[in-house]
Amino acid sequence: MCRKMIYTEYMGTLFQKTPELFGIFHISALIITILGNTVLFHALKDKKEAFLLKFLHSTGLFMILMEVFKQWYCFEYVFQKQLNLWFFPWQLCSMAMYCAFFVSYLKDERRQNALLVFLSTFSLFSDIIALFLPYDMLRPQIVLTVHSFLYHGLIISCALIAILILKKRKDIRFLPTVYLFLFMALIAFAINGISHALLNDIYIEPNMFYITPAYPTTQPVFHDIAIKYGIFTEIILYLSLIILASYLFFIIERRFLFEKVR
Repeated sequence: MCRKMIYTEYMGTLFQKTPELFGIFHISALIITILGNTVLFHALKDKKEAFLLKFLHSTGLFMILMEVFKQWYCFEYVFQKQLNLWFFPWQLCSMAMYCAFFVSYLKDERRQNALLVFLSTFSLFSDIIALFLPYDMLRPQIVLTVHSFLYHGLIISCALIAILILKKRKDIRFLPTVYLFLFMALIAFAINGISHALLNDIYIEPNMFYITPAYPTTQPVFHDIAIKYGIFTEIILYLSLIILASYLFFIIERRFLFEKVR
């Protein structure tokens, strides 16, 4: 077997079987994520805001580099160099790397706060769901599965850093973050719609935010809602519940962490 074949086989290495939900790998990944972020939180809790913003920016940059690697790996080994936009980087969990990377470039504190609140609410909520129900993360490829759990662990890190920064600020608002989320969702909807018009193939189209207008969502429960009441009704309900859940996170954080909030 030539070196190239050995390398290809290694990079596409499969588990003996796909890791199970709440199996040994999944539980171990959750424990490592919790312990790692607990240590990180205590290491950073007394740092100054300027340091935290730089650390958040660096974390976002590292996540972007991870995403570049994932795109290359999926194209090369998962999709065998065929066009497939399933892993296009505009999922709800993808937003954390953009917010973390760009927040330090915003000079206006209110705009910074919108991104920081997004990280501490929308990103945190969606990531917790993804980590505990990682249906699309437990894959036969070791590289892709480990990458997914590491990336989602870093989303928790970004959320914790955002909370530490927001603790030092006043007049933290949730509504601007809702506008930010809806803008992101609108872009995701457009990506899905345009891709369907151009590709018309469910197996290679993206499904960003799981709100494609062409097919019922693959999300449990919401799929049945889409079948019974229509795709657009399901999308509105789905986005509304994400906003509500994220607002509940905001209320909890406001109650125990933030100083003065409107």
